[in-house]
Amino acid sequence: MKAMILAAGLGNRMRPLTLHTPKPLLEVGGKPLIVWHIEKLQNIGIKDIVINTAWLGEKLAQTLGDGSQFGVNILWSHEGEGLETAGGIINALPLLGQEPFILVNGDVWSTMDFSTLLDVKLENDLAHLVLVENPAQHPNGDFTLANGRAYTFDQNQPGEALTYSGVAVIHPGMFAGLENGKRPLAPLLKQAMLEQQISASKMQSVWVDVGTPERLNVLDQQIKQGLYD
Repeated sequence: MKAMILAAGLGNRMRPLTLHTPKPLLEVGGKPLIVWHIEKLQNIGIKDIVINTAWLGEKLAQTLGDGSQFGVNILWSHEGEGLETAGGIINALPLLGQEPFILVNGDVWSTMDFSTLLDVKLENDLAHLVLVENPAQHPNGDFTLANGRAYTFDQNQPGEALTYSGVAVIHPGMFAGLENGKRPLAPLLKQAMLEQQISASKMQSVWVDVGTPERLNVLDQQIKQGLYD
């Protein structure tokens, strides 16, 4: 199984920190955000990791190299101008192959044990999403979770309103017939939900959307204090 880490964002909300450093290279607990993900993936046996880049992508590639220092093989998908989430995945499909892959947003942090993702069986589904309790900055959530399935709010399915964690297992079939170009992922997920093709689970681990310098600093201090050992 392969994995893809999304690392092509501009990081506008993190400025001025991201003026000269790509967001995934910002550090918490003494290491870059993206390295936490790489190590967690390596620990569960994932060897091939695709990373897409745009803003300051050359710095990411210079820092992480071919991945050998982490015991993995990094495959780079350089976009130049960012293609948004789905566009970045579509552009990287030749590197990802035809089998389901783990998808991780490069700007989140979690204590989640990624090994549970290896047990996901998509069957006829196009994706399995890991959802979390709604954070303060996103109180209404993204989707509804009910009986192991994800629904759009428009479907009026009774269940728990939760937020997408940025962690998922995706089948390449999600993007069948779609051409390269800028394209967000959310509309594709919602369409698949309407067709009953998205399973989901609720994360029970610590999760942080590291979206502002303030949240980055708080997380950094919490890790250094040993709160998440």
